[in-house]
Amino acid sequence: MITALMRLAGPKLAVGLAASAVLLLVTTYMERGRDLEPRPKVEQASAAPSKPAAAGAAPVERSRAQPLAVDPHALAVKSILPIEGPFRHGDYVWDESRAPAAGRVIITVDLKAQTLSVFRAGHEIGAAVILYGADDKPSPLGAFPITEKDADHVSNLYDAPMPYMLRLTNDGVAIHGSDVRWGSATHGCIGVPTPFARKLFNVAKLGDLVVITNGKMLNVSGAAGAR
Repeated sequence: MITALMRLAGPKLAVGLAASAVLLLVTTYMERGRDLEPRPKVEQASAAPSKPAAAGAAPVERSRAQPLAVDPHALAVKSILPIEGPFRHGDYVWDESRAPAAGRVIITVDLKAQTLSVFRAGHEIGAAVILYGADDKPSPLGAFPITEKDADHVSNLYDAPMPYMLRLTNDGVAIHGSDVRWGSATHGCIGVPTPFARKLFNVAKLGDLVVITNGKMLNVSGAAGAR
């Protein structure tokens, strides 16, 4: 269990107001907790950024200690969703009306703000309050591509359903549907409300990037709808 979860009282805690582009810095982190069964080990990725995968190629699986390097200009926020009032556990919003039907999807997770946001072509289309790893099994920090999708996944470690699972690492970390309640935690995964998880599952593709930080905010000062 998380020992010191705060009630989310602001209109949106995942958003920071700064300069014009997003700066997401990722480094390598220590061993993290797990919710999913470990996948077979894959060839270690080199420390240097790898070349882009060929079209149609499967994304390279990574452990929690192998986050990707992120281009600081990979995401320019063009619009954010209006969220009025407190944003509490179990809450989410989803609105694709401001975004084009196609475009690159990037998912950001701020553990400190306990919020996940989904962007398509720079437009926020979804946001939700999350659960994340407890103190003894923390969620990993860094950038990870989605390497597997399974709408009906069940953990063979915990015999627990993990609906609409999006796997991030080969050692047991994923985004999945959860009963998001205040005071609860995961074994390292990112838990989101199950109806939100279904919507995210439908728009996310293998290889889409998930960036997990602990307090680094997105720069939305020039975005439509910025507060």
